Amino acid sequence: MIPSINPPGDRTIGLLAYLYGPGKREEHVDPHLVASFDGMAPDPGRDPSATLKALQQLLDQPVQALPEHARPAKHVWHTSVRTAPGDRMLSDEEWAEVARRIVAATGIDPGEGQPGCRWAAVRHADDHIHIVATLVCEDGTRPDDFRSGKRAQAEARLIEKELGLHQVAPGDGTAAQRPTSAERHKAERQGRERTAREELRETVRRAVAGAQGEEEFFSRLADAGLLVKKRAAPSGDLLGYKVALPDDRNKDGEPVFYPGARLAPDLSLPRIRERWAGGGLQDRAGLEAPGAAGAPAAARRRTAAAAWQAVLVVEHGEDGLAAAYIAAAGEVLDALAKTSAAHTRQELREAAWAFERASRSHVLAVRGHDRALRQAARDLVHGGSALGRGEEGATTAMAIDMLFFLITAAAHWHARKGHAQQAEAAHRAAEHLRTAYRAAAEYPLAVLHQRGRRLARPVLRRQAEAVHAAIPELVEQVLAEPGWPALAATLAEAEAAGHDPVPLLSEAAGHRELGTAESISDVLVWRLRRAADLPADAASAPAVQRMPGTASVPPRDRDRRRHR
Repeated sequence: MIPSINPPGDRTIGLLAYLYGPGKREEHVDPHLVASFDGMAPDPGRDPSATLKALQQLLDQPVQALPEHARPAKHVWHTSVRTAPGDRMLSDEEWAEVARRIVAATGIDPGEGQPGCRWAAVRHADDHIHIVATLVCEDGTRPDDFRSGKRAQAEARLIEKELGLHQVAPGDGTAAQRPTSAERHKAERQGRERTAREELRETVRRAVAGAQGEEEFFSRLADAGLLVKKRAAPSGDLLGYKVALPDDRNKDGEPVFYPGARLAPDLSLPRIRERWAGGGLQDRAGLEAPGAAGAPAAARRRTAAAAWQAVLVVEHGEDGLAAAYIAAAGEVLDALAKTSAAHTRQELREAAWAFERASRSHVLAVRGHDRALRQAARDLVHGGSALGRGEEGATTAMAIDMLFFLITAAAHWHARKGHAQQAEAAHRAAEHLRTAYRAAAEYPLAVLHQRGRRLARPVLRRQAEAVHAAIPELVEQVLAEPGWPALAATLAEAEAAGHDPVPLLSEAAGHRELGTAESISDVLVWRLRRAADLPADAASAPAVQRMPGTASVPPRDRDRRRHR
């Protein structure tokens, strides 16, 4: 259950007209009163003799009773209270009780003999109500509504438990500001998938990903088509910035600008500068020109390697280091979503969008040690857009697979710290990554599967023995998985390249949990191909063909034997 308190307004009649009206797209059905401050307010929705003017005058009476100079300029308090998708439909009586508890908790009408404001709760949909109040108490004083948003959220958590509704994770004050109802309605009218605030937050996060300084950051904002205003001190030092969408205008036709801090707490200029303070990033040779041959695939390999190392830090490192790595993981997800092929882009975008909430907490991030992840984000951006096939498509699957475990490690870290909202957000991001992985990995794993099925029996038996020697506790599960032929083919390729499969497999399986993997075989395939520097796209590598009697001997050793 989500209460969403809007900034105070100045026209009670205007808000009532909207609540009792048809809505912007005829979405309001049967608008009616479910509760009010005295239980006897007129209901223009169901009482033919009642009018909006009569309800407005009743609510505004304490305001009008004050001398004109003492009346608050913004006297209209408004919140919506909405149940979660999938919750049962509450009755009018239940919604009335919800309204009474919310106005009591927020100080609008505390009850127990204390002076309160006049209010009314209107329902025009199955899943939510609106509460409108006027911010002058019956005795002419102002209500104690300080931090009313937090108080409403705390009461909503209690109501959820009592009514058997979906329980929302409690917040800690590090979440980005929610779009207002006005912003949501404006987005609906304009046919936008997200509000202007949300679109700007995503665009700014992508501009930050892997950027190494202010010049590059602001250049990326301009390249993305945003309008940018910078705020400077008299000395000329840059203090902040704000951004707007070119087509998002107010009633006067002017662009609507949002400061970075109003998009998300970590998007203010001082917080962005903290990322750069940890040390500069570099332009890798061969990645300077986006789209250069092999650049997207090379960037994804580096990303997989950086994510592999980051998992260990998040699982076992100090809190400040873990927080920095988790924040940098958000940059990698933003960069990957921006540069990946169409068949994975939407799920990767949703993963980055969900993980945004998990990238912040009250744990102070110690920047600098996260440079490898931030460099990976930069490499992805500078490497350019990847194709969904060949080595670029296969390395995308490899990178997603490694990132899945990093994001899962972040979820576990947040859970241990009691960061409920962040843990939930990280789990959502992991599920989107899982879906994106299936799309990216389908073809390259199918090629490996066919190769594995064509391996000679002695070769297949020897790879099974290697699994038994390296990971005896997992051997039965691995050999029973549909992905086993692909793993066997990868082990054979690694052996052909001169690697000993047993220690290679032990390293790939060790020190990183595998319990959340849908297929242990798939995970080991990508870890082995990265560690052994095998092509991610097996279709581009020569098939392994060996006589059973020589298959276990690496090429270098066979050459030495022939020359003895």
